[in-house]
Amino acid sequence: MELVSVAALADNRVIGDDGGLPWPSIPADKQQYRERIADDPVILGRVTFESMLDDLPGTAQIVLSRSERDFDVPTAHHAASVDDAIAVAEELAAETVYVIGGAVIYDLFQPHLDRMVLSRVAGTYEGDAVYPAWDDEAWTLESTSEYDRFRLEEWVRTTPTTAE
Repeated sequence: MELVSVAALADNRVIGDDGGLPWPSIPADKQQYRERIADDPVILGRVTFESMLDDLPGTAQIVLSRSERDFDVPTAHHAASVDDAIAVAEELAAETVYVIGGAVIYDLFQPHLDRMVLSRVAGTYEGDAVYPAWDDEAWTLESTSEYDRFRLEEWVRTTPTTAE
């Protein structure tokens, strides 16, 4: 199973501000993001899950939460820890599982990721949520695609993950 982080981040790694994006909406980025994660399970935090209830991403949602245990959504699965979330993903027999946030979730899963797909939004923005830093020595930039208002980067881990 491959764990892939998907995020949009500014040059200063800001990903959010007060539960929203700190930059004006970029429809092309939202479309490529939704298409990428549509057919696979996603791992996300409870707050992110609750913010997406009207339009849930992925085929299943693995919700990492210390407080909530049950969700009134048939495709949602509770996970109490990173290891628990990975076990749930393995039970779903998914080839790829996407980690989609928020900031704490990205940070917790960073040592376990196989790939990162990052939409790089030009500029610096004020915000209260930041994507975690990574060791450039452990990652290789595999591809870059230019779009209007963002650049899509695909990174592949070159050193073993914590799980290996």
